[in-house]
Amino acid sequence: MIREAYYEDLYKILELYLYLHETAIPEESTHLKQTWESIMNDKNHHLIVCEVDGKIVSSCVCVIIPNLTRNVRPYAFIENVVTHREYRGKGYATECLDYARKIAKENNCYKMMLLTGSKEPETLNFYRKAGYNSSDKTAFIQWLE
Repeated sequence: MIREAYYEDLYKILELYLYLHETAIPEESTHLKQTWESIMNDKNHHLIVCEVDGKIVSSCVCVIIPNLTRNVRPYAFIENVVTHREYRGKGYATECLDYARKIAKENNCYKMMLLTGSKEPETLNFYRKAGYNSSDKTAFIQWLE
């Protein structure tokens, strides 16, 4: 089942993020709780999950960004695409991305952008197959400490 995250999904999502790039689940803190509440209460922040037998096995984030160009149409930014290692290759991440596309269309977005740190050919091919291309734009990242 593809859906947006529920408030009680926090620790299931944090466990899934161990398959992304995290090395540990953050300690419970006021900051973690406030961040989660901010995400859950932001109408433009969509944390999409795929649940199989009560377990969250795949997820992505879709943020709708208001914009003054392109006839004042927003755009969508996709981040944190992840699938539990044991559930890969079953189409769950594709379903999450399709759900994100639906949200973007409902919000009249003119484009969706996605960044990946992966250089793995199978990951890049997955994004191409999902309809993304790497030729229209050039991404630059500046990491802040």
